[in-house]
Amino acid sequence: MTTFSVALAARWPGEARCVLIECDPSGGDIATRFSLASSPGVVSLAAAARRSTEAGLLWQHTQPLPGGLPVVAAPPGADHARAALAALAPGRADEGVLQLAAGAPDTVVIADCGRVDPGSVVLPIVRSADVLLVLSRAHADDLAHVATRLNTVSRWSARPGLLLVGEGYSTAEVSRELGVPAMGRIPEDRRGAAVLCGRPGGRRGPSRSALGRTARGVARAVLAHRPAAPSGDAASPPVPVLRAVSGEATQPATPNGHRAGSPSTPPTNAPSSEDTSRTGGMP
Repeated sequence: MTTFSVALAARWPGEARCVLIECDPSGGDIATRFSLASSPGVVSLAAAARRSTEAGLLWQHTQPLPGGLPVVAAPPGADHARAALAALAPGRADEGVLQLAAGAPDTVVIADCGRVDPGSVVLPIVRSADVLLVLSRAHADDLAHVATRLNTVSRWSARPGLLLVGEGYSTAEVSRELGVPAMGRIPEDRRGAAVLCGRPGGRRGPSRSALGRTARGVARAVLAHRPAAPSGDAASPPVPVLRAVSGEATQPATPNGHRAGSPSTPPTNAPSSEDTSRTGGMP
């Protein structure tokens, strides 16, 4: 979810330099949302990375969002995005430009990877991240997709964490039915999201919106190696790690009690689990 990735980067605590890079193979949204120039961005970075591997290269291809957050925006077209991201993926013999940037002192690189499949061009970037955050709507159909992918995701990252988006099953229900801990819940915050999407009329900046406050909590949880306190739900287990368990835990979640959300929440017609990878040295 690009909106939450922007919030997470904008609200990252501490003195570290934080940069957001769009690594969605289906194409980027940030440049269109904020009327950014087509270059610099992911395409120019990929071209420069063929000639140089200096750690500061990433910063030369950023553009600032309102408020100052540096971003490396991807092109909206899938073909151009995939080609550029393939060039940025770390190889067997080198770390790659993203890993070099993230390895610099006091630097955090957040990669918005969109929906990641086993054959995705960004899978090497996901595998190289220190932390993998998996976002999913909290409805039965979405959670069923998460359940079937637990083994796969656990092979991608040693430290994946699950975040629920919007209304639906509670974090306690999800943790019980899937056998995995949920770090918390990202609220439906239309006004806060409007600002983070560059839409006019939004008055609540990231520091004042519910979405921004949640992002801040998630960032602190990642830094502290523990899950953020969920909003309005029962406490989560102590460690945000996705792992498949034996028996029926990897089967689709089924209702067990009442739905926590409003029945008017519109259903989704496609898998809504998304991956946001954080690449960088953990403190």
